[in-house]
Amino acid sequence: MSSLKKHAQQGFTIVELLIVIVVIGILAALVITTYNGIQQKGRNTERNTDLKAIQGQLEAYYAQKGFYPDSSNLGAGGVDGVNNVTFIKADMKGLDKEALRDPKGPVNNYSLGTTASATQYGYAPTQDDGTTACTAAAGDCTKYKLFAQPEGGTLVTVESLN
Repeated sequence: MSSLKKHAQQGFTIVELLIVIVVIGILAALVITTYNGIQQKGRNTERNTDLKAIQGQLEAYYAQKGFYPDSSNLGAGGVDGVNNVTFIKADMKGLDKEALRDPKGPVNNYSLGTTASATQYGYAPTQDDGTTACTAAAGDCTKYKLFAQPEGGTLVTVESLN
């Protein structure tokens, strides 16, 4: 007759399962870190593109009017930038309103601050000396600085070409 052979029980030990779980955890952490880095670089690139778009429209505005808009026209210190949207529709027709909003900024907030923050661009128009505040009504805004705070980097400043 045939003899019955006892088979050793097949399966994974708890140690083998723990090793697999740790390896999967390490791979997941690498993927998440890489993904976040790519997202951050994308937002920083968008910030640079937005500043260049705003600069282009400000220079076109200067070419037409002979001065730059003052802080109130682009909502420096404003809350939602509703007046900004009206202003850019009338005087900066080539500018998409979304260029005024930082990628991490609140939705529908199209106002520029007087300085940059982590969620808002900054716009600081001045007179020729670069320090004195100006007004569009007086037509003495002859220089400006645009600011953006990139993630994980130093403040980006774009100055007027004038």
